[in-house]
Amino acid sequence: MDHHIDIDVRPDPEFPAHQLMGALYAKLHRALVARNSNCIGVSFPGFNSRAPHLGTRLRLHGNLATLSALMASDWITGMRDHVTLIPPTRAPENAKHCVVRRVQVKSSPERLRRRLMRRHDLDVEEAHRRISDEVARLADLPYVQLRSTSSGQSFRLFIEHGPAQSHAVAGNFNAYGLSQVATIPWF
Repeated sequence: MDHHIDIDVRPDPEFPAHQLMGALYAKLHRALVARNSNCIGVSFPGFNSRAPHLGTRLRLHGNLATLSALMASDWITGMRDHVTLIPPTRAPENAKHCVVRRVQVKSSPERLRRRLMRRHDLDVEEAHRRISDEVARLADLPYVQLRSTSSGQSFRLFIEHGPAQSHAVAGNFNAYGLSQVATIPWF
């Protein structure tokens, strides 16, 4: 994790920044899946948990060879008019580190009831008795709206930046560039 590439979403009168960020992130996800890569992490330097939004900058973290190979694959085709690429740059030596992870919430009691009914052959009343409306948890985290390539369903990928820490933690990243334990340089 000694290098990074910044990709800035440009202002566009036809598309809001969050929509462009979603399209960019979806393309990155497909590229990471195609490369079977588990050594590229992401962060969002403009991340704001109070607003909440991810900002307009996507930062890719990894070693120089891995990042260069990803960019050589031209995964960003179709987005070049909407983004500004900053070439690979060495991460600052004094950078803090943080975990950038996916947070999954069970926000729809109705969906949970339907699943329970399918799995356990229950009727609606029994499912309502087992899962009340109070189980819904709402996330106030920034997210990117994506569409599953396997099911075609749209979903929100909630993203959390953990607290800054002084030391790096090694580990693997998933196909979204996120990890529950591995850190990325935070600066």
